[in-house]
Parts: sequence; C-alpha cells; structure tokens
Amino acid sequence: MASFDVIIIGAGLGGINSAYRLQQQLPHLSYAILETRDKIGGTWDLFRYPGIRSDSDLDTYGFAWKPWNQPSPIGKGAEILNYMKEAAAEQGIDRHIKLRRQLRSASWSSEKQRWTLTVDDQSAAEGRRPLLYSARFLLLCTGYFDFHQPLETVIPGLENFQGHVVHPQFWPEDLDYAGKNVVVVGSGATAITLLPALAEKAARVTMLQRSPSYIVEIPSNRSGRDSWLSRFLPSWILHPWRRLISMLWSRYIFLSCQAHPEKARERLIGMLDGKLPPHLPVDPHFTPSYFPYDQRVTLTPDGDFFKCLRSGKGDVKTGVVKQVVTDGILVQTTTKEGDGDNEDLFLGADIIVTATGLKIQIGGGITFEVDGKSVSPSDQLLWRGSMMQGMPNFGLMLGYTSISYTLGLDAAVLIFCRVLKLMERKKATTVIPRVDPGVTLSLRPYDNLTSTYVLRGIHLLPKVADKAPWLPRSSILSDYWAAHFGRIDTCLEMIKGEGPGLQERKKTS
Repeated sequence: MASFDVIIIGAGLGGINSAYRLQQQLPHLSYAILETRDKIGGTWDLFRYPGIRSDSDLDTYGFAWKPWNQPSPIGKGAEILNYMKEAAAEQGIDRHIKLRRQLRSASWSSEKQRWTLTVDDQSAAEGRRPLLYSARFLLLCTGYFDFHQPLETVIPGLENFQGHVVHPQFWPEDLDYAGKNVVVVGSGATAITLLPALAEKAARVTMLQRSPSYIVEIPSNRSGRDSWLSRFLPSWILHPWRRLISMLWSRYIFLSCQAHPEKARERLIGMLDGKLPPHLPVDPHFTPSYFPYDQRVTLTPDGDFFKCLRSGKGDVKTGVVKQVVTDGILVQTTTKEGDGDNEDLFLGADIIVTATGLKIQIGGGITFEVDGKSVSPSDQLLWRGSMMQGMPNFGLMLGYTSISYTLGLDAAVLIFCRVLKLMERKKATTVIPRVDPGVTLSLRPYDNLTSTYVLRGIHLLPKVADKAPWLPRSSILSDYWAAHFGRIDTCLEMIKGEGPGLQERKKTS
C-alpha cells in the first residue's frame, strides 16, 4: 500500500494549485495527485468544443504564481491547457501525478488516523486493477460537475431527430458541421462561444434560448490598456499588478450591480445599442428577467458574438421547444411584451447542440466513510470554504461562481495549509471541523445564482450557514485576508494521537 502525508484528487486547476501551495508552504510533507483521466488539465482537457475559451480573464483565472503572458487576457482552451502543463512541469508537480487512477472510495479510521483509498488502476493491460493508498490528509479537487454524464435536459421529441445531437461536454472530434444548419439550445457562456465559432464553417447557426442572458463585449488584447507596462516592468511585478487590478475591478463591478440592480440592468442593455442587426430587437432577445449577477454575465471578446449576428450567419430565437421532429425543431417563439400572441416557428437543423448546462456533482462519485459510517460532503457544512464538518483531515477545494473560479480555489488551499501548520505547532494528528455545542445555525444556499443547472443541483452542493466560520464565501478580498491573517482555530477539534504528529514526522523524515 502506497502511503503519503497528503493525497490530492484531481489534476486540474485546483489540484495543480493545491500541490504548489503545499510544496511551497509544507515542503517536508509527501504528496501524490491521483487523476482519473490519462492527461492532466481537468476541464480544459475534457472540453473540446469549437471556440472553447475562458469566461474570466487569465490574470485572475490563472495561477497567482505563474504569469499569463499571452497578448489576450481571455485564454483559448488549448492555450490554457498548455499553460497548466507548463506550470506543473516548471514546479516539478508533474512528477507527483499518477494518471488513470480513479478513486472509488475513501475510508477514515480514527484508530489509524489515516484515510485508506480504494483506487482503480485503469492503466493495467488486463483492465481495471484495484489499488490501495493511504494518506493522513485527503484533498478533494474534483470540481463541481460530473465529468462522465451531462445534465439531462428534457427536450420534447428529441428522440425523433434524425440528425446529430451533441452535448458540448463530449464534442465528437470527427463531427463535420461544414455547410450544415446547426441549432444551439441554450443561452449561457457555452452557447455564446459556440455561435460565432460554428458559424465559421456552418451554413447557418441559430441559438435557441428559452430566456436571454446578459452579454458584454470586452477587448481581446491589452493594446491601449496596459501593454506599455510590459515594456518596462518585469513579470514578477507586472503579473501581481494585473491580478490585483482585475480582482478589484471585478469586485467593484459586482458590488455596483448588487447595490443598484436596476441601473446595472439598464446599463448592460444600453450597451447593446448599435451592436445588433435590424431584425433582432433587444426585447425579447436580450432582456433577461433577472438582475446582473443573479446569473453570471457572459463575455464576448471583441464582440465576436454580435459580429456573427450582423453577418447573417448567426441568429437568435427566443421561445419554448414545442416538439423536435426528424429534421428540426418546432418552437413557440416569444414576442415583445404587449405585441400580441406568440408565434410558431420551424427551425430546420442537421445538428442540435444541447448547451443547457452541467450536471452538478461534488466528489466525482466517490463514496466516503468515517469509522465505518457513510458520509456525504453534500450533507455537511463547509468550514471557511475549505474543510467539511465532521470529516477528519479532509479538504474540499471549490472556486467561486460569480467571479473567477480559481481565486476561490487559491483562498481555500491557503487556509487548508494554515490549518496544517497550526496542527504542527500543537502536535496534533487529526483535525475535525465541529459546530460548537449550543450554537443554532440557519442554513443558507451555497450559491445564489439562479441558472437552471445550479438550481437543479443546489441540493448536491455543500451546506453553509448564517454564522462564521460556516458562512458562504462572497468576497475574494475578505477571503484572502482571512487566508493569510484571519483566525483559523474556531470550531476545530484537534486530536493528539498516539502516532507521530506532523511536527515529529517532519523531524524523522
């Protein structure tokens, strides 16, 4: 049985960043990263649909310790994947990664004060071969969605369609859409990205949405903004500067939208003036029923989405699918409020793309036990955004949803590393987040987003409450302050076992 101080599950952004923070702050601890897939990269290795890119700037979405040196702050999928591979190789993290190792179950023993992991070795020639690993600490960096199954969306009559039905999460490499009529069902970031990318080869692409999203044009390069800084400043100064400015700006935008939702709505809709073709009115196609940041605001670099609409190769229809038939979709369209009855429309299609969201899953389908009792992270309270109530020596790395995801991952692992250092000082071997006796908590939703896929999976996300340290995370500035300087010993039970503590292990290793 292979044994480590820390085992990290997942070699995506969260896993690689956690490994870096761990080996920088606690270099005496041994660790391994177990990754189910045959390559590192997580989401950025899995998703291969046309035009895939980040929906946050890489100054904040990238690693704090690895500058993003591309001209555009919005990264393409292949660029982000290469960036992650470079980061792992430069820091020696890739040497700790064990590919094609799928964690099936994790069992904690208080007697041994260790996690025992049952892992499928998928690299074995004879097929899956069970392996056992042992670890003092388990760090889960598997993200928040199911890598194996997309979100099931009920589209009436979809089984009647005789063309190709594709989900962006599992885009076929050999799919030929040149000269085809494509209908993209959805209105989120993926659909906004797909429309102009597919239109480069397809005969026509139509985005069919039940309700619209906010879409904001941003520049795709740094020209005229801060490109001159790169001529004079070294990257070790320039990168933190860009990161800080982007964090502060995104926080300002978020708070402004929350404080003045009506004005924010008017502002974002007003920014569409002159960007749409004459046949596409703002209402109903670009007037969301919710306020900005009740769902994520989608981005279109250099307005490529709007350019595609003006070119005539892309179109937007708003309405409800009545029925999918053999060669297309019957839609009950939504007209401008007060214009009269809705109309029926037929959209001919050779390919239907269901860009309707992701299936939420915490823990990658892993089963957990603590002293023989089944435990689900989804049923536990989240301690300071990084550890789980009642789960010993266990970290859960999740990012933000309203702003750059990776910022939340980094804040979480920084707190986790501080807890391990506190354990060393106290010579403790086990740490368990606990709710203090006599404290009454009111549960809150983990996330306030109202996207359909979030609402359908909100019960699968960890629980948060109305009192610290169980509060939901909302601000990267306050979270980073807490990660570096905040008090971290509240609601933590630390146990000194009979075996060597972390500090004693450090001395004997």
